[in-house]
Amino acid sequence: MARLLPRSTRVRVALFAALASALVLGLGSYWFVQSLRSGLENNARALAGDKVEAVMALLNSGVTPADVAQRLEKGGGYMISAERVNRCSTGRPEVPFEGRAQVYSPDCVIAMPYGLPDQEYRGSSTPDGRYFVDAAQSLDPVGLQTVDTAQRFLWGGVPAAALLVGGVAWFAVRRSLRAVGAIRAEVDGVRAGDLGRRVPVPDSGDEITELAVTMNEMLARLDRSVQRQSRFTADASHELRTPLASMRTQLEVQLAHPDRLDWRRSYENAVLDVTRMEALAGDLLLLSKLDADQPAGSAPVALADLVTGHVAARLPRDGVEVSTEIEAMPVVHGHAGRLERVLRNLVDNAERHAKTRVTITLTASDGESVLTVQDDGPGIPPEHRERVFDRFVRLDDDRAREDDGGSGLGLAIAAEIARTHGGSLRVAESASGARLELRLPLA
Repeated sequence: MARLLPRSTRVRVALFAALASALVLGLGSYWFVQSLRSGLENNARALAGDKVEAVMALLNSGVTPADVAQRLEKGGGYMISAERVNRCSTGRPEVPFEGRAQVYSPDCVIAMPYGLPDQEYRGSSTPDGRYFVDAAQSLDPVGLQTVDTAQRFLWGGVPAAALLVGGVAWFAVRRSLRAVGAIRAEVDGVRAGDLGRRVPVPDSGDEITELAVTMNEMLARLDRSVQRQSRFTADASHELRTPLASMRTQLEVQLAHPDRLDWRRSYENAVLDVTRMEALAGDLLLLSKLDADQPAGSAPVALADLVTGHVAARLPRDGVEVSTEIEAMPVVHGHAGRLERVLRNLVDNAERHAKTRVTITLTASDGESVLTVQDDGPGIPPEHRERVFDRFVRLDDDRAREDDGGSGLGLAIAAEIARTHGGSLRVAESASGARLELRLPLA
């Protein structure tokens, strides 16, 4: 199908602006001319009405139609006939022309000028119905000339004004699109490895400025995302390389010295490394699903049952007691498995750094469920309370631990699950130890 409109935005805007201005100015000009002529016609009809009243006053006083012209000071421009329907004959008058009056019969008189172009008429019958008076009044010639002059001016002025508006629109859009062209050229040069570039922001303060600001914010988000993804890939590679290197070393030593090493012990260590890699791969897969906002189903979940069930099934750790304080029975919408994963990660993290005790508290406040997990360990320094939710972050020097501290994905996964459920996870203020607070909207 052929295009009816040009592809250029400048041409389209200029064309529409010219057409719209032509339509508006044309209608306005037509209304203006008609208003001027209507005023002339109304004024002429009012004067014709005055003539009718003057002629009828003379007729009612007994003056004959033939003598009205001599008595009427307002001059001609009227007709007196016996009947309204059968007006005066246009034949030869019975009485010669006297001034402006022509007498066709005793009951028919025409006072000129009457019946000419550009005249307005008013008529009325005498109270006795004997005569019908029809008065004419010519339009003001000066007014008619003014109307004609205005009409000629507008006939030429409207197209010229429409072209002028179209031209101004073309130049205005051209100037605005220069900034768009600069933005397009800069964005066209952005590559995956060069996301630090930013588009120029014009100082016009209009929608183009907002577009440039939005584009820069988008590029900044992409830059952060790519950098985060790069760090994530590097960290994941590093985490996977460690157990793989350990497995390879053990297998190579076992093959090189089969009679010197305990093969069963080597296989047990290899199984531990495989288990660690399996857990890490599972965490990475879950994070990829959370990043893609893949739906996992939603149903009402009673958090109190979730907490008690988790604590009951949890294997005790030497020297660390896990207790619960359930002060409310909140119900939220979400995926029970993922919410249990949040609780497990929080308790694992707290248990890893606790000295003797981990406390799980469940309350409800302001339309939200509040689940807190607190340990009595060294706590989290204020400067690291945001960073602990980054991926592969482990505060080895700040928080004592017995083992390697995990992969550093536990709190990152918990924070992402909280986000996908419309909630939040943060490090709350605590007098001692670390206090992590999970807030979820109530169902």
